Amino acid sequence: MIMRRKIYGWIVIGALFSMSAVMRAETPEERGLKTINGMTAQAHIGFLASDELQGREAGTVGGRIAGQYLVAQLQSMGIRPLDGSYLHPFEACHPERQQKGGRWQVHPDSVAAMRRSGAAFQLLSLNNVLGMIEGKNPDEIVIVGAHYDHLGTDSFLAGDRIYNGADDNASGVSAVLQIARAFLATGKQPERTVIFAFWDGEEKGLLGSRAFVDRFPKMDCVKGYLNFDMIGRNSDEAHPEQVTYFYTEACPVFGQWLKGDVRKYDLKLAPDYRPWDKPVGGSDNASFALRNIPIIWYHTGGHPDYHQPGDHTEKINWDKVVNITKASFLNMWKMANEKEL
Repeated sequence: MIMRRKIYGWIVIGALFSMSAVMRAETPEERGLKTINGMTAQAHIGFLASDELQGREAGTVGGRIAGQYLVAQLQSMGIRPLDGSYLHPFEACHPERQQKGGRWQVHPDSVAAMRRSGAAFQLLSLNNVLGMIEGKNPDEIVIVGAHYDHLGTDSFLAGDRIYNGADDNASGVSAVLQIARAFLATGKQPERTVIFAFWDGEEKGLLGSRAFVDRFPKMDCVKGYLNFDMIGRNSDEAHPEQVTYFYTEACPVFGQWLKGDVRKYDLKLAPDYRPWDKPVGGSDNASFALRNIPIIWYHTGGHPDYHQPGDHTEKINWDKVVNITKASFLNMWKMANEKEL
């Protein structure tokens, strides 16, 4: 009887120890990571890059359908809208197409001046899609974003006339959506407010992110921005785990974060670390870098289907998308919670 009690006691102690170990292992970050998967990425990219959306050109019906899809996804997850609305409209104008030079203007003063000029001009009505999780300190903000527009169609092309944009940038959009869900799954309110941003009009000159930084009343509160633009293909098929990781050189901790997480979570990535004084480049991170906001930017490089009709869903490297999304969720978790950036 004594021996049985001892054995039973050791079983109970062992079970409690195992349960305790499991409970200790289940950190908020790990709860979030569990929600990130390839099936969800395929669903988002498959819809956004489908022929039915006709290439999602800014200002077209397909572009607006893409924006409404993002609104529906944020609503279904329970992500709150920013300032009472998911859709944040803005106008962009450009001189009549035969006039040389100039770029699309999004600042309200520039749009108003073109309206007053009496000259012919092009006008687009666009929408950024913005959701948020309020932090314990709402006066500090971090943002993760990706553009959701692409190049639309070309009726004069022979053969395939749709620029589907699976990699550019449905892949990045899928990452932002999965990160939003992962933040909710942590069960923990972040220290800083997190904005989940989907930019319109990037392909016409970073229009959505430019409009945001011009108009957002709390830009002084923004402590960091993470950008995605093309994270689903291999620029070198011999190195399928390669990803370029641009980050603000004055924030070396950004590089340390990724190096540590690749090891800790066994992420199948081979990052090319690119610290940069002011990471501008050709994507929406430039709008923030020019305001001296610290930047992280994931990019997997060019490929033969860049800005071509062949940028199709079936060519996506799903393992790469998932691993980059996991790595960037961990980046954002730290960006939202670390005391010092």
